[in-house]
Amino acid sequence: YLMPIQYRVHVVPLVTIPQGKIGYVFARDGQPLSAMQVLASNTTANNFQDVTHFLTNGGQRGPQRQILREGTYAINQAQFVVITEDRVHFLSLSKDDQSAIESMTAVISGRKGFTPVVIKDSDDLIGIVTIHDGFSLPSGEIIAPLVGQDQNDEFTYHNNFQMPDRFIAANGLRGRQLQVLVEGTYYLNRLFATVELIQKTIIEVGFVGVVVSYTGSVSEDLSGTEYRHGELVSVGSRGVWNVPLLPGKYAFNTYAGKVVAVPTTNIILKWIKSEVGSHNLDENLSEVSLITKDAFEPSLPLSVVIHIDYQKAPLVVQRFGDVKKLVEQTLDPMVSAYFKNIGQTRTLIQLIHDRNEIQDLSSQEMKAKFLHYNLELEEVLIGTPTTIGSDKNMEVILNQLRSRQIAIEQIETFQRQQDAAAKERELREAQARTEQQRNITESELSITVLSNQGKADYMKALQQAAQIRALADAEAEKIARVGIAQAIATEEQVAAYGGPQYQVTQQVMNRFAEAVQESRVDVVPRVVVGGNQGEGGASGSSIMEGLLTLLLSDKLGLETSRIASREPSEEVERMKQEIRQSLATKHEAEGGESPKP
Repeated sequence: YLMPIQYRVHVVPLVTIPQGKIGYVFARDGQPLSAMQVLASNTTANNFQDVTHFLTNGGQRGPQRQILREGTYAINQAQFVVITEDRVHFLSLSKDDQSAIESMTAVISGRKGFTPVVIKDSDDLIGIVTIHDGFSLPSGEIIAPLVGQDQNDEFTYHNNFQMPDRFIAANGLRGRQLQVLVEGTYYLNRLFATVELIQKTIIEVGFVGVVVSYTGSVSEDLSGTEYRHGELVSVGSRGVWNVPLLPGKYAFNTYAGKVVAVPTTNIILKWIKSEVGSHNLDENLSEVSLITKDAFEPSLPLSVVIHIDYQKAPLVVQRFGDVKKLVEQTLDPMVSAYFKNIGQTRTLIQLIHDRNEIQDLSSQEMKAKFLHYNLELEEVLIGTPTTIGSDKNMEVILNQLRSRQIAIEQIETFQRQQDAAAKERELREAQARTEQQRNITESELSITVLSNQGKADYMKALQQAAQIRALADAEAEKIARVGIAQAIATEEQVAAYGGPQYQVTQQVMNRFAEAVQESRVDVVPRVVVGGNQGEGGASGSSIMEGLLTLLLSDKLGLETSRIASREPSEEVERMKQEIRQSLATKHEAEGGESPKP
């Protein structure tokens, strides 16, 4: 029971915070805030429903760090002002309090503080948190470090800034935080922490991300003693990290550092004004202007293929800042100067003819220079020199080269045609030979047959000759033996007649008789005419008479004595002996006596 005169009772509705909304509390009484505080601390308040407990346990006046989540609360509105999205719960504020509450409400509304921070996974965003209470950052620092990350520490784990007093207890500093918020719902006191949503950092395939950190501790140099273009530091330290980010998606706080994308695939740099490579690093490059040994001024288009080792990407970034600066401030002057020097040592025709040689030579010589910049030179590709402006002298040289090449090609064509004609002739000969192969085969077989037949005839002729010789020898021996036999018989007859003269006379008479018989001549004349008789009267005699006269005269004198005294041949004597021996053997075989030798 309260005395009406002493107490006044105000009946007010309960404070209701709708689902998914946030309520803010302003304490009218309590301990004053310190100079470093922006919001009041109340670690023991039980949702501000016990004023006595709040005041006796160090509750501070002013806007509170603790917020009200959805629900219904019995709050003494004389002590606490509750600000919701729909209304402000309070009792008869003074003008000063009302002005402060209105300002506070405007700030909360402007920060969309009556609703929690919701980061959807479809948005692919992260939240950068800025704390507006706590100790200030040390001089020279721009990002507050991570604090209160141990979930097992109930005094300092602030659960992503949702418990401001624990954040302060963990020595959290005001300002932009290194810690970021990822997908989720966060009930944050917008008077304590504001959130800026930014895109996640994506390192595409074919790239690495070199981190240049703006915060962290100072660590030792990891680049080595020979590298004098800056320092590389360990991950988490201030400076260029020695380990790059590999392809992927990162919740990287871009206020705490930047990520320089470095391509790790082959980079094609084109010194061609009208063409740009896929990495857009050569958009400001153009053809290299040369002055040849014979005073021509062509432009040389070329392409250079380079590669950056992903482990050496931090060295490249530390030395040049980014790859585009590397190309424009280092590679362009170096490559241009190299090919200008090449052009001064060759004539225009040599520059065109020796393009492949120059290309190979430049690839070898420039590798060391590129390696000096932690780059790997893969290949140098040289195009055809072109004229600058309206200069036609180079076209004249090219026309001469074309004419010369046409003449060379014509010579080659004629030679090929000649070779083709020779081959065609050989082909036709082969075809004709194939067509005549049967005849050739038949003729070859015929030659073989005739050759064999000739050999057979030759052998036959040899056999016949041998046969003829044998027959001739036999016949000759026969004739000789017959003659000798006749001679023996004649000798025997001569011996029988008493001398050769009688033998001759007999033979003459025999031949004469045969002649008279065959000719039928009258031996005795049919008519005899008488005349003078005597030695001179032979004209009227007969043939018989004449023959008898001849036989009885000396005119038939044969040299029988000379013939008989001739020396006989040894061969004839031998054959005579063989014949006599043969006759004797035959006669003995028949049982008779041997003839006289």
